[in-house]
Amino acid sequence: MPAKGKHRRSKYASLTRGFIAAGTGGAALVLPLLGATSAGAAPQAVAVEKADSVIYAVMSGDSLSKIAGDHSVAGGWEKLYQDNREAVGDNPSLIRPGLELTIARGTEAEAERPASSSDRADRSERKTAPAAESDAPAVESASYSNDLDGWIKESLAIMAKHGIPGTYDGIHRNIMRESSGNPMAINNWDSNAAAGTPSKGLLQVIQPTFQAYHVPGTSLDSYDPVANITAACNYAADRYGSIDNVNGPY
Repeated sequence: MPAKGKHRRSKYASLTRGFIAAGTGGAALVLPLLGATSAGAAPQAVAVEKADSVIYAVMSGDSLSKIAGDHSVAGGWEKLYQDNREAVGDNPSLIRPGLELTIARGTEAEAERPASSSDRADRSERKTAPAAESDAPAVESASYSNDLDGWIKESLAIMAKHGIPGTYDGIHRNIMRESSGNPMAINNWDSNAAAGTPSKGLLQVIQPTFQAYHVPGTSLDSYDPVANITAACNYAADRYGSIDNVNGPY
């Protein structure tokens, strides 16, 4: 069950941050969801344009999802990793400063030319409006059973769209430990309950954490199975790198 003060966090988690971080020096610097910062003035990003691609040199604090977002890579960090797997290696959880990544022409959304303010507004509308139209039907058209298996699979689909890491096995393992699969489970006896914020739902999330890490498009009811799973995985990614890394009270 949750330890004292579980989930008490005052900040809101960004849903666009990357969970694949660059290393510094000889040690791996794992910065789930939040980019790394470095002391002093940050070096300028280096991107060398070629006829059919852009070669980008990774800097400290970069992540694949940040780079993919900055260059509007269609397919996100997964596509960037796929195109650079030989350079990155088999472990996509770490990229190092100085690593050169190839961003193919055609995966960038008009990155070649500076945009006027009107162009930026138009492009923003083109990026956001179709996403809203295509994202919702993708979840609604899929058939998810109204049980633990379906709730986890629906949550994974939503998590994938927001770059939140996690696997079916990692989610299922934690659910069975926290609630035994009961979406209406509530802890009325621990320190959180004594403080007036009992842990609730499949992954036993207290209300302040649910509100802070709630993922848009899911229910605002913390007992809702999909909303509870998705918010908990967003929190776990922020604190532990992934729900897969959680093996006890969190």
